[in-house]
Amino acid sequence: MQRRRLIRLTGAAAVGVAAAAPLAVWAWPDGNGTGGPRAVPTDLRARDPQATAAACRVYAMLAGLENDARRGRPSRTVIGQHVELQNERYNPSYGDYRGTKQPGYYYKKVHDITGRLPGFVELDLGPGYGQPGWAVGTARSYNKAWPACRPYWGYIEDAVDLAVGVWAGLPRAADGSYRTSGTHRECAAHADVSLPHNGGRPAGLVGFSFHQPYPGSPVKGFAQTLHANSPGAKDPGWFGRVVTDGTAEHQALLHDLDFLADHLGYLAGQGVPVLLRPYHEMNAAPGHGFWWAGQDPSTYRRLWRLTYDYLVNRRGLHNLLFVWSPNSWDGGYGRSPAKYYPGGDCVDVVGVDAYSDTPAKPLGNGAWTEIWYRGLEEFDRPRVVAESFYVPLNAAQPRTLTRTPWVMWTVWGQSLTYDNVSAPRAKNTTGDVKLTYGSSKLITGGHRIQVDDTERRSPHKA
Repeated sequence: MQRRRLIRLTGAAAVGVAAAAPLAVWAWPDGNGTGGPRAVPTDLRARDPQATAAACRVYAMLAGLENDARRGRPSRTVIGQHVELQNERYNPSYGDYRGTKQPGYYYKKVHDITGRLPGFVELDLGPGYGQPGWAVGTARSYNKAWPACRPYWGYIEDAVDLAVGVWAGLPRAADGSYRTSGTHRECAAHADVSLPHNGGRPAGLVGFSFHQPYPGSPVKGFAQTLHANSPGAKDPGWFGRVVTDGTAEHQALLHDLDFLADHLGYLAGQGVPVLLRPYHEMNAAPGHGFWWAGQDPSTYRRLWRLTYDYLVNRRGLHNLLFVWSPNSWDGGYGRSPAKYYPGGDCVDVVGVDAYSDTPAKPLGNGAWTEIWYRGLEEFDRPRVVAESFYVPLNAAQPRTLTRTPWVMWTVWGQSLTYDNVSAPRAKNTTGDVKLTYGSSKLITGGHRIQVDDTERRSPHKA
């Protein structure tokens, strides 16, 4: 029997793994094993010698799960949920009922259905909600450079607060962070805002994507993230200038990265490791997708590497794990992503945004998503489904994780229940969600708690 060692994370980082149960302790095997695919590296300091201890432990846990899978040992998958706070807060047609929602609605929705919480929550520090900016809601020490008390920008603080709350617990005793109670009154909207409580204890891992509007965009919204609406749609030389030092386009890029870095820096100060997933789905066909997609691969790699250098070396952010996630490649919308890979010295986790197949009609003859799982093996990094409309275990594919034991699987936003309230189409049945969250193959988050005001655990110092 393989001897296993238990690593307990202390303080605000005290979260970990349990079978079909809360994150409490992480475990991975000793030794390097033999045979089969190459083992992935397990020490984040090989990439960043100054990586924080918490970031190192998170990476070692993910790498350990990957190595278990590569050696044919029993492995588990962290189940994740993406939360689109800007849509939850401001878009009444978003989700499974008409009307705006409290931030973290789909984080809490998982618990409403299953009694459990996601083991990973991904949020967004862009694109904004169609407003001039960048801006913020309430001015804070880490965002005072940006215009404050602006309508439709309060979700930025909600995202940061929810990230701390997932990592350290909510509500919690005063610990030097903002809004330890999870409630406040937004200055611009004059609305009461409440984040979902998770028992006052560490509840899981957190990540951020960055749907960045094109550099220099006067309006920050999803429309401005698309290639068709960027200067590059008419000017073939524009993207090259974005990555060229000394140009106006490059300065605009650095301005956007400052906005990102200011918020990530606050999380670093609170001891929160972040799985950062920028510039995803880069392998779209030319003219499609985001402004960074379908570009010359070498120029895309320059964008990634200069962003990495700016955040890690110039801004000193050592709490980050970098996640690279191409779109599922099927010869149509998504092309083979290999030429876009920036390199193992600036990528920690590889993934796929899996939208080319469905549980009922999988692509190819293998297990559902197997084509992407096998295709990512060559990069020698933990493999994740970074975005999917579907939970991994469902009536059509109840053995997904037996054939393809992904390290992490993240469900996209409102697809957990419905596409859109005006045209409701269930992506996942209640039974599918319960099957996933009840499986011993999944790593869920938090504690078995009541989220209402009458039966939640007392807050305690993380």
